[in-house]
Amino acid sequence: MSSHTAILRRFNRTYTQRIGALDESFLGLGWPLGVSRLVFEIGSAAGVGTAVRDLRERLELDSGYLSRLLRRLEDAGVVKVRPDPGDRRRRVATLTARGRRVWQELEARSEALAQALLAPLTGRQRARLTEALATADLLVRVATVRLRNVSPGDPLAAEAVGRYFAELDARFPGGFDPGDAATTDAASMGAGAGIFVVATSDGQPVACGGVQQIGEGVGEIKRMWVHPEWRGAGLGSRLLLHLEEEAARLGHTRICLDTHDTLTEAIAMYARAGYAPVERYNDNPYARHWFAKDVPRRGRAGR
Repeated sequence: MSSHTAILRRFNRTYTQRIGALDESFLGLGWPLGVSRLVFEIGSAAGVGTAVRDLRERLELDSGYLSRLLRRLEDAGVVKVRPDPGDRRRRVATLTARGRRVWQELEARSEALAQALLAPLTGRQRARLTEALATADLLVRVATVRLRNVSPGDPLAAEAVGRYFAELDARFPGGFDPGDAATTDAASMGAGAGIFVVATSDGQPVACGGVQQIGEGVGEIKRMWVHPEWRGAGLGSRLLLHLEEEAARLGHTRICLDTHDTLTEAIAMYARAGYAPVERYNDNPYARHWFAKDVPRRGRAGR
């Protein structure tokens, strides 16, 4: 790992120096990078404001530190923090008129800096850099995704599963009808029954999956989904391994799953992960392929 970490650390030093992250006044606006980033995030919400809780989640900031940053921006007349009209327990941060001008200037200077960095390069070099940075961005985000066990009824879980169902409806020849999936998922993958996992990045769901029990020592992986923009970077395999570990902690020694013909990426991933084809084991009308894999027992979670 030493050569990999050395390259990553060298890139971090090079990039942070060249974009002005080390300057006390980022882009000459009078604030360090952290404060400027907060202005950018709030201003990117198109005027509707951003929940303070979402800012904390997205930027992974300590509550006290975030509060201090927001107070600094409030004192400067750039941000206004007020209770959310729809939920008084939440606070929402919005840009003031001055804050909007600061945000626009931040955008303009950031764009100018990016253009200046690219200007000395040839067209071919720019294409190489763009491709390399896009790959690096995706892989770093995959490496820092958070895998959380949540209730199937959690808003993040509901959003992820909703996108999963919408994709199935678009890809299956006859469409897809989830029926009473929300009710059955809550019963089979809720607390005390199975588990449901959501992968988040910048506070947004990018993948999900769950485990339910279908027999003594037999678990089934359900609702396995990865956001299309995140496919091909190994997130699906990482989530699958995590679900297998969770299934083993629940006391399962065998894991089953099913899928449809059109989900070719999933079929290939399951094969790489060691799943073998088996006979039909359920009455899922949308299933066309059934797989199973044995895993070592690790003892029930909570014992």
